[in-house]
Amino acid sequence: MKKPRFTLTAALAIAAMLPGLARAEDPPASPLSFNAGVVTDYRYRGISQTRLKPALQGGADYAAANGLYVGLWASTIKWIEDAGKISGAKTGTASSEIDLYGGYKGEIAKDFSYDVGGLYYLYAGNHYDKIGGTSKADTFEVYGALTFGIYTAKYSHSLTNLFGTGGGGAPNSKGSGYLDLSAAIDLGSGFTLTPHFGRQQVRHYNIASYNDYALTLGKDFGGGFSVSAAVLQADVKKFGGAYVYASPTGKNLGKGAVVLGAKYTF
Repeated sequence: MKKPRFTLTAALAIAAMLPGLARAEDPPASPLSFNAGVVTDYRYRGISQTRLKPALQGGADYAAANGLYVGLWASTIKWIEDAGKISGAKTGTASSEIDLYGGYKGEIAKDFSYDVGGLYYLYAGNHYDKIGGTSKADTFEVYGALTFGIYTAKYSHSLTNLFGTGGGGAPNSKGSGYLDLSAAIDLGSGFTLTPHFGRQQVRHYNIASYNDYALTLGKDFGGGFSVSAAVLQADVKKFGGAYVYASPTGKNLGKGAVVLGAKYTF
C-alpha cells in the first residue's frame, strides 16, 4: 500500500517524543488513499492490453491497521474489442478493466512478511464467449506472496477460466498460475530499481504460456507524485505463423518496449 509522506511521519514521531506539545486534534494518517495515472502502454504480465497504445488508470485503497485491505483499480483497455475484430465475433467494446481485490498482510519475523488475498477482474459488457472455444473474460484469482527484505515471490492461481481462455466445448483453463519474482532496490534520492521475472502457465493451453521480463526505474518526487520507466518483454509464441497474443494488424503484443508512466497518489 502507499507510504505516508516523510513530513507527516516526522511530525508524528516528534509529537510522540514530546507529549506536552502534542495536540489531541491532530488526526492520524488516513488509511484511505486514491491514485490516478497514465502509461504509454498498459502491459499486464508483459502483454499489452491497449494495442501498444497509452492508457488512463486510477484506483482507491483502504488499508486497516490490523493488516486487512480492500481496493479497486481501473484501466482503459482494447484487447476484448480487438479480439472481436480478429475473430469476426461480436465481443463487445468492454473498453475498461476494473479490478476488485482484498486481502491480509502480516509479518512473520523482522523483514519477513506475507500477503494473501483474492482479485476479481471485471470487464463490463464483454461478450468474449462469442468466440468459439472461449468463455466470458471476467476472471477470479487468489494469490499469496512472501517478502524477505527487498525480495518478493508471489503466486496467483485462477479459480475460473483465465481471461476467457477455454470453455464453449473446449478444455477450460481453470487452475492456471502466474509466478512473479521481483526485487525493490533502493538507489537513494527517491529512485528505486525493480527487476522482475514472471511465468504465466495457462492450463491446457501451453501455446499460450510464456515468460515475461522487466526492469523498472522509478522516481518518487514526494507529495504523492512518481514516475517510472520500464524495459520489458514477453516471449510470446506463434501458432499457425501468427503470434498468440497479437493486435488486429498482427503486431506482437509482448514485443520488447520501453513503457513510461506517471502517477499521483493522494
